[in-house]
Order: sequence, then C-alpha cells, then structure tokens
Amino acid sequence: MDAFPAFFPLSGKTVVVAGSGEGAAAKLRLFESSPARLKTIDGAEALRPDAYAGAVLAFVASDDEAFAEAAVAAARAAGVPVNAVDRPGLCDFTTPALIDRGEVVAAIGTGGASPMLATLLRHDLEARVPEGAGRVAALFAAMQDEVRAALPEAHQRRAFLRAALTGPTAEAALRGDRATAQRLLREALARGAPAAGRVQFIDARGPADLLTLRAARALAAADVLVCDEAAHADVLALARRDAERSGPQPPEVLATLAGQGLAVARLVTNPAWRSEQAALDAAGVDTEVLPIAG
Repeated sequence: MDAFPAFFPLSGKTVVVAGSGEGAAAKLRLFESSPARLKTIDGAEALRPDAYAGAVLAFVASDDEAFAEAAVAAARAAGVPVNAVDRPGLCDFTTPALIDRGEVVAAIGTGGASPMLATLLRHDLEARVPEGAGRVAALFAAMQDEVRAALPEAHQRRAFLRAALTGPTAEAALRGDRATAQRLLREALARGAPAAGRVQFIDARGPADLLTLRAARALAAADVLVCDEAAHADVLALARRDAERSGPQPPEVLATLAGQGLAVARLVTNPAWRSEQAALDAAGVDTEVLPIAG
C-alpha cells in the first residue's frame, strides 16, 4: 500500500478552493452534495495563511505555477492538508475517483499516477453499489446505539448485522421505506442474535481474481480464517485485517467456532476439505462451498 486512504467528516467543516478556472470549478462540484461549507478565494487572499484557518481541506487550482506554490505554502502554514490540481509534487493528498451514495462512499486512487485508470475502475464498481446503499448505512447509523445495547458482544453484533444486511431490513431501507426497516430491525433485535455461525469453504489456491464475488464477500466478512499452509497470499489479502487467523483445525474446533456465532472462512488448497465438511454436516453445522474446483 503506497498511500493510506482516509475519510474526513465534512459536517460542519470548511473546505477551501483557491484559484479559478475549470480546475477550481471541478473541485467545487465535487463537494456539491456534501454538508461542508465551501469557501472560494483567489488573488492575494489565497496567499494568506489566515484565509485557510479552520479548514479541514484545501484545493489549489491555477495555471500560474508561482501562485500555486505560494497558495500551497499558505495552506500548509495554516496546518491544512492541500491538493494542487495537476501538480502531484505539491500535493499532501490526491483526489480519488469517487462513488457517492450519501453515507456510503467508495474511493479508488492511484496516487496520482493514473487518474484515468481510477475512473475506469470506478465505473466498474458503480454498477455493484446500489443507489440505496446510503439509505441502508443511514439506518444502521441511526440505530447503532440500540444494536450495541442489545448485543454487547462484538461477534454477536457482526453475526446479527450480517443477517440484517442481507435480509428484508436492508431491502426495505434500499427502497426508501425507513419506517418498515426500523420496525424489522427492532423485531430482529427482540428475537436476539443468530444462534450459530457457519463455515464457508473457499478455494484458496489463487489467484484472487478466480474467486467468485460471493467468495470474496465471505472473506471480507469472516471473523475467523482457518487456512491451509499453501493458501495464496492474494486470496488472504481480501480478508479483514482484524480477522483471527490459524492453520487447519479439527472439525470439532470449527464446530465450536460456528457455535459461538462466528463466520468461519476455511481456506483450502487440497481435497481433504471434503471430509471436514462431511463431519461438520453430520454435527449439524451450517456449511457452504464457494465453490471448490477439483
């Protein structure tokens, strides 16, 4: 990872755009749907540090090299991270290609090396992110305290939220029926978290681009990774960084983990997994194959 992506909360914050022309106009359009206060400055004002005071981000757009350098220096003197349009050497951060779904924002960056590639990737991903995704996120943000109070254990919350995000609660939120979504979520909370997790068998021989979308999602959601030694590094990279990881375990251990409500990703590279699945099925553990070749 050559650059670390970060999200800046914008509610009640100020974003400064210094300069003029199409570059400045494009940055202003970028924040049109945000709750940020936009401040535009130019000329001598843009060269004074006090013009940037209190801002969370600054953008400088100008064809004049000397102006751009001086404006960047002024923003930095005010302690504000700054992006200079088309001047990567002056940037504290680069602007990614964005997928904006309100509360759900996805960003694709190339460190300024290839903005066109980032744009092409954004177009590919936009089709996979529903328009209503932001409404789903807003619902769960509004009810976060209720969920935490009802399910204080982190693994129980994750199991509950996985079920809620793939069921009628999320469907109601997606179509904009928030009242129904809230009612369904509260009813689910009253019933409690799912009693058991599952073990999902994933072909980890790699490379990662051979995985199905469902397998990639299972990796991203797994609480525990149980990996064969030959599991491909690119496949492992798709998993949550904070997921617990171990080598192969007896079926009894996998059953115990699933019984605790955990989502277990069993990353396999040889046919021995079939006997594990048979033992788990015999023990009544929910299993899924996503899918296995060979």
